[in-house]
Amino acid sequence: MPKKEPKELVVDLRGRPIDTLDDFYDAITEPCGLPDWFGRNSDALRDTLQVGGISDVVDSYDLITFHLDKRGVFARNNIDVRAFRRAFAGRQSKLIVHPMS
Repeated sequence: MPKKEPKELVVDLRGRPIDTLDDFYDAITEPCGLPDWFGRNSDALRDTLQVGGISDVVDSYDLITFHLDKRGVFARNNIDVRAFRRAFAGRQSKLIVHPMS
């Protein structure tokens, strides 16, 4: 029996200014189908990506990959971003921060 390829949602935010984590949440709300009541914090994001039951869009994919530029809030390594990155610790999601060329 052939191995099933995972169904992947790619959210490519390269080229988009993401100066704050709120900018990130604004950018992913539509492509990820986040509800108005979404918590906009790392715990809510982790629950959405790893637990499910918050977004029908997210739940319909096996893997979600986010692409960002290493600029704005992602250019530095601060406490908020470190906590935020933990939301991507599971097998269902990846955060790829690309160096600026």
